[in-house]
Amino acid sequence: MPLLRNIDLLVLVLALAVFVAAGLPLLGWLTAAAIWAMWRAVGAFTERRAEEAADLRRTAGLMAGSMIGRGWAMGLILVAVGLTAGDDVGLSAAVLCVVLFTLHFTTHGLLPSSGGGSRPTKTSPT
Repeated sequence: MPLLRNIDLLVLVLALAVFVAAGLPLLGWLTAAAIWAMWRAVGAFTERRAEEAADLRRTAGLMAGSMIGRGWAMGLILVAVGLTAGDDVGLSAAVLCVVLFTLHFTTHGLLPSSGGGSRPTKTSPT
């Protein structure tokens, strides 16, 4: 299971060989790798905070806010890189980020959580 949960990182490493062999701009790969490192780090931090939260609304807010914020950050960074470094760099980074996001989202949606156990629910006094 750990390999499937981290398949996006394996694809990121393999993509470097594809970029070199195909003559794609290495700055595009580096941009995608940096964005993806940010994506995974912020996601891991948010998941830890959400697991510690006692209120389910707070958990949902943290997870939704993190996903929306990371999406905006990814998009804005890709646009900025495309405008400053060139279309080929921005496009190659964007395509790689879409592939990585798709793999990450799919595997985390299909595989069971690694947190183990279910969250205790609060009951209101009657």
